[in-house]
Order: sequence, then C-alpha cells, then structure tokens
Amino acid sequence: MVGAEVVGLEDSPPSSLAPPRATVLEDADRRPADETLFHLIERADANAPLLMTARAAPRAWSTDLPDLRSRLNALMVVELLTPDDAVLEGMLDRLFRERNIRAKKAVLDYLVRRIERSAKAAKAVVERLDEAAAAEGRNITPQLAREVLGLDSGDLDSADEEPE
Repeated sequence: MVGAEVVGLEDSPPSSLAPPRATVLEDADRRPADETLFHLIERADANAPLLMTARAAPRAWSTDLPDLRSRLNALMVVELLTPDDAVLEGMLDRLFRERNIRAKKAVLDYLVRRIERSAKAAKAVVERLDEAAAAEGRNITPQLAREVLGLDSGDLDSADEEPE
C-alpha cells in the first residue's frame, strides 16, 4: 500500500492518539506481541487499512487473548497460489516486453515447463537470458534458455529446437 506504515514484529502497539493510517505487517504469523496485533486490527476496524502477509492462516495462530482470537477468526483471508502455466507465461512475456524483447512462443513454453513458479524466478531468468543474448550476440531461443538454466542437452525437446 502506497504511503503505508510498515510495522515490524518487535514494534510496540501503535499509540491510540496517533491518527489511523494504512499499515503493512509482513510475516504476521511469526507473531508480533498479541497487544500489537490486537491494536493493529482495532485500527483497521476504525478505517485504517491493514495488510498482513503470512504463510499460515490467522485461524492457526495461537493467542491467549479471547478478543484477539475472535478478530483473527473473522479476518478476510486471500490465499495466493503459485501461478499456473498461463499466468507464468504472461509474466515472462511481460518481462521480456519490458526489455523490448519479443520472445517466441517456443521460448515461453520451454521456460514455463522448467523454471520455479514465481515472479522472482521469472524476472531473474529473463534478465539472465537478456544478458547472455547480448553478450554472445545471439537470439533468445530454447537452446540459449537451456544453456542459461544449466540443463543438459538431453533436456531440449526436438520441438523446442530452432535455428538461430
């Protein structure tokens, strides 16, 4: 959230005198103090948006405060799953286009089947492919992708092969 206050796990509860403002708490399941979490949720109830990230759902977090338990159970939860093939291909295509590269469908298909399914991995592989292609004066092909990913030559399907 733009302009949000980022609260750390060790921070003390926000002052009740402070005006409510948007707040981000990352890794909330690593558990800030119950009082801090309770006050952040209370501020959110007072029209101060709260975004929390966690690997476990709030219902699974332990707390001894009954009021906090009821609030944790009532939170809206959105689970972010790993991108499917279409989403990962779209991410790769967009990342290539941001570098003014029009990657061929064969390259996108090759990468989708072989890289970690995350935005971070997609960004890293596009950057590495762009740098390798520029350094070697080559086009970005499945063959170059295989080399950049460090895969053996048996990994390249005959359908992936194309002349440079």
